[in-house]
Amino acid sequence: MLDLPRLQALRAVAVFGTVTAAAGALHCTPSAISQHLAKLERETGSTLVEKDGRRLRLTEAGRVLVEHAGRILAVVEEAEAALAAHRETVSGHLSIASFPTACRGLLPHALRSLAVDHPLLEPTLQEGDRESSFDGILRGTVDVALIDEWLDMPATYPTGVASVELGLDVGDLILPVDHPLAGSSGPVGLDALRGERWIASKPGTVCHEWLQRMLPGARPTILVNEFETQLTFVAERLGVAFIPRLARSTLPPGVVARPITPEAARRVSVAWRVAAGGRPAISATVAALRDAWSHRDHWPADHGIHVV
Repeated sequence: MLDLPRLQALRAVAVFGTVTAAAGALHCTPSAISQHLAKLERETGSTLVEKDGRRLRLTEAGRVLVEHAGRILAVVEEAEAALAAHRETVSGHLSIASFPTACRGLLPHALRSLAVDHPLLEPTLQEGDRESSFDGILRGTVDVALIDEWLDMPATYPTGVASVELGLDVGDLILPVDHPLAGSSGPVGLDALRGERWIASKPGTVCHEWLQRMLPGARPTILVNEFETQLTFVAERLGVAFIPRLARSTLPPGVVARPITPEAARRVSVAWRVAAGGRPAISATVAALRDAWSHRDHWPADHGIHVV
């Protein structure tokens, strides 16, 4: 009979490429990974991995076994989640990944609620972008992730990932207080913003992609990812910025926020592996994030579930 820890070791090597990286993901030593691989090869009578420079490459037999191992380990995770749900105990390690503004705007409240309501739960938090969060979920290094996507630029959820929407985060135009558009009545049209000097997030970020999509001619002169820093540059009259409301609490002196038309809003969702969805820890974390979002009661919320 195939040994589960050995299958986990083989799959980790397939995912991470090296014995050291696989050991880090499984929280064991590299020698333990090597021993698992050697025993698995003896048990199956097959060569499963071969060296490829500093990395390990699966053989054809290894690829066959890893394909089955993925399904086997998913069923095991479902069984563990069902057992945890039966015990109704919110405990154990839980890894959370989040895009930066949700780290500041939602996670402090949510993590505090979890610490008070579920002291046996051990959550950890890492900041990252959408793709790294999806990758972590699929690799098994992330349990729950906060995902953002502009409504006209929807994210593609990988197969095996479920999500629940928290709500819509509206973005505003941020202007110096003496800017000609600062005192305008009603939303500012995008056409009025052509030729402005822009302060924006770096290329590759969701907000930068949105700006380039909505204003193809925009050429940001200052590129910084931290929205609080962007606000300081706007206050010094060095340009204008587009900042989601989740990314700011208060505006500094000398700065005003104006709505734009068409309205720009990004969907904020929580995602997790379908196989782990029965874990009480995941349900508790989703509930804590919903509660954190509800404290921002000037935004609409939609709690529809979607599974890919």
